[in-house]
Amino acid sequence: MTRKAHERLEHNEKRLERRDKMLNHDRANERATVEEVFDQTTRLIVFNLLKTGLLYEVNGVISSGKEARVYWGKNKENTDLAVKIYLTSSAEFKKGILKYIEGDPRFKNVKRDTRSLFAVWAQKEFRNLEEAGQAKVNVPKPLAVKSNVLVMEFIGKDGKSAPSLKETLPENPERIYKLLITNLKRLYQKAKLVHGDLSEYNILMWKNKPVIIDMSQSVSIEHPLANFMLTRDLNNLNRFFNKLNVNIIPIEELQKQIVGKKHA
Repeated sequence: MTRKAHERLEHNEKRLERRDKMLNHDRANERATVEEVFDQTTRLIVFNLLKTGLLYEVNGVISSGKEARVYWGKNKENTDLAVKIYLTSSAEFKKGILKYIEGDPRFKNVKRDTRSLFAVWAQKEFRNLEEAGQAKVNVPKPLAVKSNVLVMEFIGKDGKSAPSLKETLPENPERIYKLLITNLKRLYQKAKLVHGDLSEYNILMWKNKPVIIDMSQSVSIEHPLANFMLTRDLNNLNRFFNKLNVNIIPIEELQKQIVGKKHA
């Protein structure tokens, strides 16, 4: 074997060795993720949902965050579902959620152990989505909640989630801006809620309409942080649409529109 051929062979062997190490690392990460999300209690909860027939199958991850993973599920009718599982192992996130629970009159005397907190957090998102939907706000329809597992309508098709505003800019941004203002009015005045974390990342575009998602942190308008959170939401909304050359409404005027006279 020539020296050049030997060097080429050695190079290929090292390349394959690096690839194998990467693959092993990926498998380790996958195992760690599965163990992090599907602890014994969570596995039992998902199994019970499958047993009752609400779920027929659970497929791959749609989205992944610090506090939760969202999976693509299906029911027996082959309808797409979103299965959101909150990570009870996320100690850092646990510290941050208390301020959104305490002060909300709908959730009193909450236990402080980790699983109880995350169960309340999932129930909170279920209830927020339910109350928003009743107020005709365009949000995913919640279907079931059990401990840290939330099952809801899938916004998208065939396991592919609808794009966010950040990912796909609307063809008519002026129209979408007005639709979002209408939704926020309904959310505040009828559902008596403030989203609390509204941005282009948690507004999906589906069938040419905006769908507001991620409502676990949403609070009652009676919450001590409600006004601060509303102002932050509206600033985020105006910041995004201002970049799209939309004729935005000044924050003070917009806030008055959202709140309405009866709530001012």
